[in-house]
Amino acid sequence: MADPFSDAKERIREMDMHLKLTKEEFAYLTKPAKINKTELNIGKEKLPAWRILYNNALGPGKGGIRFHPDVSQEEVMALSFWMTLKNSLLGLPYGGAKGGVKFNPKDKDEKYLQKVSRLYMDAFYKVVGADKDIPAPDVYTTPQIMGWMLDEYEKKVGHHEPGFITGKPHVLGGLNLRSDSTARGGFIILKELLHHFTGLVKKPTVAIQGFGNAGMNIAKMIYQDGFKVVAVSDSRGGIYDKSGLNINSVIEIKNSHKSVTDSEGKKITNEELLELDADILILAALENQITAENAGNVKAQVIIEVANGPVDRAADKILYNKGIQVVPDILANAGGVVVSYFEWAQNRAGNIFDEEFFEKKLYTMMEDAWHRVYELHLELKDADLRTAAYVLAIRRVLEAAKLRGKF
Repeated sequence: MADPFSDAKERIREMDMHLKLTKEEFAYLTKPAKINKTELNIGKEKLPAWRILYNNALGPGKGGIRFHPDVSQEEVMALSFWMTLKNSLLGLPYGGAKGGVKFNPKDKDEKYLQKVSRLYMDAFYKVVGADKDIPAPDVYTTPQIMGWMLDEYEKKVGHHEPGFITGKPHVLGGLNLRSDSTARGGFIILKELLHHFTGLVKKPTVAIQGFGNAGMNIAKMIYQDGFKVVAVSDSRGGIYDKSGLNINSVIEIKNSHKSVTDSEGKKITNEELLELDADILILAALENQITAENAGNVKAQVIIEVANGPVDRAADKILYNKGIQVVPDILANAGGVVVSYFEWAQNRAGNIFDEEFFEKKLYTMMEDAWHRVYELHLELKDADLRTAAYVLAIRRVLEAAKLRGKF
């Protein structure tokens, strides 16, 4: 399996028939602007840590920080590349960035997590900031972790700067809307998709891989809207019931620090969930879940990438040839960064808008992005939704770079 960054570069190369890139443009798009790497020393442990600014032609870097045992430099580069395209596609005044620390936070206590959070900011505070690079939560990081990082950053710089980081607790300048914004954006896209792809039934069956913040919240939203959720999973496995799961019960069990596998339903693996006979498959876990090895077994008519990079390049081709529509991550999960933008803007302006205003703004921005991607998808004819989204995003990045005199 190719590393995710090599996969991302090859995607751009394969889209060149639509982009017509020069050698200079291709080189510019496939090289991070700045790679910052260190090790965080906690007792005898040394935890590899990264903050990568991929591109800042459109504005300061923007992207989350993940704590995960499988974090690598290639993964963080790919994530920062996808953030560049996501921010561009949504019309945000941001470039792309990402960060990560390689360790397993699940078996660590709060004291240890706070230590990692503060050490991370001690290492990288000089390269982040409200006008440089704005971090946010990602896999296994939380508003509390953002609060610790904010405190450590402000100690280092000697002044208050709440706009330097988003996804914070509300009392520290965060937005309540941020807590379910990734799922909310994905739900908006799902509803728009159902208006355009008439082959789907009105209330299709849904399987959801991943039951963290995004997966749990989108499950709750679609369940409340009357969809039949037949399967969900987390890192320990999944459950399936063809007649539909009681998602409220599953959420209650998950929130009691258990696994979804402790809920009622047939026990299945994460791999089995991907191949279920459901109309829509929502991927809300990690990268490279659908590859050339299992893409041929996927039965869903639509895949929605709420996670980053869950379908690799080889799988994309197989799915497209099968007539399966894939809504790409840079569109489907953009709700999180859109609301992070609102939080950043509020922090800089002094909290002058209420959250109802931002709810409406999120809807219009996600809806507009969907229509632009869908219309270009139709215009390009033999091109999937990912190609349309990438073309729109890359065009805007290159326009900004050219106006800056990069070429």
